[in-house]
Amino acid sequence: MTRVLLADDQALVRVGLRKILEAEADLTVVGEAGDGADAVREARRLRPDVILMDIRMPVLDGIEATRRIVEENAAAKVLVLTTFGLDGYVFESLRAGASGFMLKDAPPEEIAAAVQIVASGDALLAPAITRSVVEEFVRQRPAPTPPAALDQLTGREREVLELLARGLSNPEICARLVVSEATTKTHVARILQKLALRDRVQAVIYAYESGVVEPGSAS
Repeated sequence: MTRVLLADDQALVRVGLRKILEAEADLTVVGEAGDGADAVREARRLRPDVILMDIRMPVLDGIEATRRIVEENAAAKVLVLTTFGLDGYVFESLRAGASGFMLKDAPPEEIAAAVQIVASGDALLAPAITRSVVEEFVRQRPAPTPPAALDQLTGREREVLELLARGLSNPEICARLVVSEATTKTHVARILQKLALRDRVQAVIYAYESGVVEPGSAS
């Protein structure tokens, strides 16, 4: 059973989300929070598997709440819900440690499926979608200095990171490098471990912000 915490300042939204999630046999809502500070406290107390987090909330916004929750509990999975599309709020929430985002007007079955995906340990966003978010905002930043941690990667791991950041899925990476899926998964796992990254979403952000790939580079 996946345990979910709802964090949204609108009670009607929380009621609707609870109905959507509890209609699924393997999902249960264990708590609710009406602002970001309350979300941090409830996440600490309840240790839910997934936190559904609104971005714009009083007291503490969802981005800072996500950052604090992830800092306290590295295993926490935050799924951001927003009425906004691919904007700075989404980018900053991903940088803060969120595992993905959904629009609030998404169909109920998609929201439930998103919670299950994040709970399983996968990042919700396909790399290509993450790339479109990240590129938009990395363009506006000064040229990065490659971090020393990149030196830990082997040549093949560096290659896998570049392909992952350019939006290729595991099967596409396999085809490009002519390796098995098990080998690709091993490379990805080692990249995340060596760079101390939570998931593929964080790997894409890291690759762009460290200059491994540049906005607009072809796949």
